[in-house]
Amino acid sequence: MLSMNDIPLKGKRVLIREDFNVPIKAGVITSDARIQAALPTIQLALKQGAKVMLMSHLGRPQEGIFNEEFSLEPVRAQLEKLLKKPVLLVRDWQNDVFDASTAHVILFENSRFQRGEKENDDGLAKRMAKLCDVFVMDAFATAHREEASTVGVVKYAPIACAGPLLELEMKALKHIVTGK
Repeated sequence: MLSMNDIPLKGKRVLIREDFNVPIKAGVITSDARIQAALPTIQLALKQGAKVMLMSHLGRPQEGIFNEEFSLEPVRAQLEKLLKKPVLLVRDWQNDVFDASTAHVILFENSRFQRGEKENDDGLAKRMAKLCDVFVMDAFATAHREEASTVGVVKYAPIACAGPLLELEMKALKHIVTGK
């Protein structure tokens, strides 16, 4: 398995699939543990000089329809606070032309707002892959889902690898299963 730690990221467009499916009540995150867990991966990519783009799902919205209740805006705000860097939320990345020059980090709106996400649509996966030079799968809790943003994009990204958080979770699982 190729590791993000083995790839030079300077100047590369790096798309990281994280698990930001955090509990939110009345627009407020009640636990940011998943965001905190993703920070080392994001910071490593930034430190290496990558252009960082993040993707995640949140909840179970109706596919293809924007629903503010499931927006990643609270996640964007928390990331910006924790990273102490601008984070740009891009709602319709497939159709919008977005200016990444004002943000250190780009967060794409809830992947489940995209038609074809849950069905692992090849067309959607190809469009995701075109966004990046390197795709990093760092979302252990969603790795079992055969969706465009978890499995499909891997087929088409120029380079696909495991992120540090995913590797850490896999080592823990191996230890539990094998005792080693």
